[in-house]
This record gives sequence, structure tokens and C-alpha cells, in this order.
Amino acid sequence: NGNKLIAGTEWEGKSVEEIVKGTYQSGAVAQNGIFNNASQHWNHTQFWEMMGPGEGGMPGELEKALTEAFGSVDKFKEDFAAAGAGQFGSGWAWLVKDTDGSLKVTKTENGVNPLCFGQTALLGCDVWEHSYYIDFRNARPKYLTNFLDKLVNWENVAARM
Repeated sequence: NGNKLIAGTEWEGKSVEEIVKGTYQSGAVAQNGIFNNASQHWNHTQFWEMMGPGEGGMPGELEKALTEAFGSVDKFKEDFAAAGAGQFGSGWAWLVKDTDGSLKVTKTENGVNPLCFGQTALLGCDVWEHSYYIDFRNARPKYLTNFLDKLVNWENVAARM
């Protein structure tokens, strides 16, 4: 669908990242479909790359960085889960490296992602209902805790720093 939308436009031949940033910054309503398709493709690629079965071990450098930024790894997890649980409706929870190099927890609505703000996504979690409803019903906080404790491949997160 996204490839059909960009055919013959200025976005044809551009990277997904260029399309996400450019269409978001342009604010052109006519480009919403292009933005939504490119952004959600990018978001889900990050999401799947950050997971692995039976994950959970955290590299020392990441643990140190999270402790410096949030006070402890547990506090980071609490903040991340709170951001995701507090996102009204569809969206994403993120651990990002901000433009000043600091680590922050953010949330975005719908398909918006850290690229739109010049940030580097280190970890993203889909909080659209389709991601958790079958297993967790309306218990989004439980889904987020499970994601952080059992599914995140922390080696991949650390590699993005």
C-alpha cells in the first residue's frame, strides 16, 4: 500500500526514515497516508527487532546509562510502563536518546515516532490494542511489564546507544 502511495511522488526512491521525517514535517494532509504507512512500517520494524524469546539480561553499559538517567533500572521500567499505559488510545511508548544525548521516556500517538523529533529510538513498544488485547484484555500495564521483563532483547537496545 505504501509503495503505491509514493509511486510518482517526491518520496519515491527515498529511505523510510526520509519519508517519515519529510512527510511529518511537511504537515501536508495529502501526505497523511504516506506518513502513516511509512511510519508504522518503521515503528513495527523497531518493535520486532527489540524482542526475542526468553530475553531479559541487560548489558552493564545500558544498566549504567539507565540508572544515571532515571535513578535505577526499576524506575526506568516504571516510567516506561506509565508512559505506555497513559497513552490515550493508540500509540507507542519509547526509550529515546534525545538531541542533547540524554535518555528519555516518551510516548507518541498513532504512528508518530521519535524520528519526527530528531530523536534516536532505543526501544519502542506498540500500545495499540491489537498488540495486547488477546493475551491481556484491557490490562495494558500488565502487557507493558511483561514486555519489559520477558521480551526485550536488551543487547539490541544497548547497540542502538
